[in-house]
Amino acid sequence: MDPTTTDTAFHCYSQRMLNPFRGIVSYVSYRSADAVTADGSQWDIYVSNAALLDGLETVRRPQISDIRYGSWSARQGLKRGPLLPSDDFLQMEAMGTLVYQHLLEIGEQVPFPLQDRYELWLLDADARPLALIDSALAASDIDTRQSLVWRPGQDCRRTFTSSVAEQLISEPERPGAMTDYLATYINSRTGDSAAAQLFERNADGSGSGLQVINLPDSLSHRSLPASEFPVHLLDMQRHDALHAHLVHDFICWQAPWQLSLPGMDAAERGEFEQHARVQPLKLAHLYRLYPEIIDRAVIDAARVEARLRSTHRISKPAEKVMSTFYIELCPEAADR
Repeated sequence: MDPTTTDTAFHCYSQRMLNPFRGIVSYVSYRSADAVTADGSQWDIYVSNAALLDGLETVRRPQISDIRYGSWSARQGLKRGPLLPSDDFLQMEAMGTLVYQHLLEIGEQVPFPLQDRYELWLLDADARPLALIDSALAASDIDTRQSLVWRPGQDCRRTFTSSVAEQLISEPERPGAMTDYLATYINSRTGDSAAAQLFERNADGSGSGLQVINLPDSLSHRSLPASEFPVHLLDMQRHDALHAHLVHDFICWQAPWQLSLPGMDAAERGEFEQHARVQPLKLAHLYRLYPEIIDRAVIDAARVEARLRSTHRISKPAEKVMSTFYIELCPEAADR
């Protein structure tokens, strides 16, 4: 029996962490208890008294506080959270225990299928999907009032660079300069006024339009084919040659996270594994959530390097990371 699909009491699924994209989170849920992991190894278990919301008729139901039931990993076992002497907590405790027991049975089956099929896309000046900035299991869980800005993230500011950096900016070595330029460029692709649209993605990859933001209502119910939605969550096609190279370098820098996404063929996934090996600590942290591994030797070698770095407690400034293609053409770049 596959407990991710046949057990109706438990809901086992994954969703993406976005804006910036930084991988996926997998859940084991039962009523108002959740076990959550971002690496497939360390799980945090939370419970809440969802019964407090019964009878409320607000459009957006208020959030209630989660209580930490505990954390679990195969290596360290279960570490319990605080115990609270109340009738409500005893009920929540029982739900947390059921999730924990189910986790022991199926935890190694991660990653669970992505189910965040409601997607908020930042659109380019032609109203075509440019970058995914939010996703959720339900349309009501997406805040359509959020800032319509694509963000590459702080980790990108620390380590990303590009082989075309010197052709694009005057001070490519300034901390964060390449990331600032990339963010400005991508957000400029929206035109004079940023616009977005909420889509429901269908089983064939197409998208059914829902709410529009800063767009004519006539576009709200449009349907777009799967080919209009970038597989890597950021458009890589509609750029001039120089900026296409920049965006490609960024997606390659994101390889440890990109590998957690489905939809890549074997050749592309193998290429991304080569890019990810440049960042062994990230790869070693995330590889359990990869839906497929093409070259096990590459992944294992990166994991060994990550263990050696951790064992020897290597401490040095964050290294600038660029595409392995560029490093292989210019070996000295790896030592910069």
